[in-house]
Amino acid sequence: MSKGLRWTEQWMRRALWLVAFVFAGFLIGLGNQVVDNVVYLEPVPAPEQFLDPAKAGPLQAAVRQAQQTREQADAALEQAQQQHRVAQANTKSARDAFENWIATRHVTARPDQDTELIARNRELDKLVAAERAALGAVQAQQQVELDAKQAQHKAEAAYETLLEPARQAAYDAEKRAERKLFLIRLGVTLPLLLVAGALFKYKRNGTYWPFTWGFIFFALFAFFVELVPYLPSYGGYVRYGVGIVVTVVVGRYAIRWLHAWLERQRAAEAMPDVERRTTMRYDVAMERIAKNVCPSCERATNFKDEHLAHCPHCGIGLFDRCPACTTRKNAFTRYCFSCGTPANVSLAD
Repeated sequence: MSKGLRWTEQWMRRALWLVAFVFAGFLIGLGNQVVDNVVYLEPVPAPEQFLDPAKAGPLQAAVRQAQQTREQADAALEQAQQQHRVAQANTKSARDAFENWIATRHVTARPDQDTELIARNRELDKLVAAERAALGAVQAQQQVELDAKQAQHKAEAAYETLLEPARQAAYDAEKRAERKLFLIRLGVTLPLLLVAGALFKYKRNGTYWPFTWGFIFFALFAFFVELVPYLPSYGGYVRYGVGIVVTVVVGRYAIRWLHAWLERQRAAEAMPDVERRTTMRYDVAMERIAKNVCPSCERATNFKDEHLAHCPHCGIGLFDRCPACTTRKNAFTRYCFSCGTPANVSLAD
């Protein structure tokens, strides 16, 4: 924990950062809903909407009729194949029985069974003829199914020929809608980024800084993360271009701030010790001392050196003695740690 902040203040700062992130999370969720629903502003038409109804209607009807005819032919072919399989099974069964009967007759050699032999042979011929008829029906139905399939392919090919220009028109319309939607999303997210930049410049340390930082996180996420799935082919140029501009603006601001801070630091270090202390905050001074840096010039300083009294870099007093008990103490503490005498009231809260 930082030694320069009160315990309650430390935890409240952490809680306020949590508020900032929670606020950013809800804003990101809301922004995601808005960005997703933008697509409904520009619906993409289907290729069929670009067809001439006078030409498309008959072709679509022909395709549907061909599909229906083929389905009926497929069903009829399946029935014919089943009947052929039944006829084959009947023929095989009868042939097996006939062959068994012939084998028995050869063993017995009874001439009185010749009449039955002729009758059995005629029955087998009838079954073979039925099987051949079933096969003929299958072959005829296969021809019907083939004709229906070719008719369907022909109708679908004619419809595809008509649909190809419509597909290209739909593709062009989709690209136009994509560009429009991207510009709408960009028009939503880019101003958020600009507002976030203004808040960062003027309000990041204000009273309501958690909401400021939450909005900044949300704006950065919305532009550089949420916008990515909707980038068209040229969208990367926009994204990286804006990123470069933002980087240049932030970098330029940081450079100017650094130079201004260095000027203020030089001016402060040129001021007398007592006057310089009036420009410093107590909590900041304690925090810097805890990090073993000078509270004034922020350069590394060995506070464990028992002979240290002044900063070797800027000359500000770091240790002095209590006027009441003469104990060596930190020159920035407000009370003597030994006797409790008020020691330093020049630092601001």
